[in-house]
Amino acid sequence: MTDTTQRNRPEGSDKESTPLIKRGGGAAATRGRTTIADGVVEKIAGMAARDVVGVHAMGSGFSRTFGAVRDKVPGGGKSVTRGVKAEVGESQTALDLEIVVEYGVSIGEVARDVRENVVAAVERMAGLEVVEVNIAVSDVKLPDEPDDEDQSEPRLQ
Repeated sequence: MTDTTQRNRPEGSDKESTPLIKRGGGAAATRGRTTIADGVVEKIAGMAARDVVGVHAMGSGFSRTFGAVRDKVPGGGKSVTRGVKAEVGESQTALDLEIVVEYGVSIGEVARDVRENVVAAVERMAGLEVVEVNIAVSDVKLPDEPDDEDQSEPRLQ
């Protein structure tokens, strides 16, 4: 049998044309890697946890005290990662959260709501599978206790 396939050649050329070379390696969105720093996931989780009703603050008493001092330093700003620790892999993450709850709320319900909110936010924003969210309740904010985060005095008088 003879090959009847004809190749396109410029007129007057005896050389067969080479097939078009496909550049790249597939869709542009699949070229390269995206890495997400632990701090990015910690910020997302911290913001999501603070959005839950019943969460008064994040972190232990010491970290909140240290954070209150840092907040008073010019340029210190509030740390949204206080009380949040993340371990980030290529496609998964695990989170440890330390929270302070308001007195009178159900700790179990608050913990469940925090988990749901954190998992949804991290998976939506970072595209990582959240394999676990461990929550440690380090304190309960009583109604008559002063609020250590809101006691900031004006720097200028």
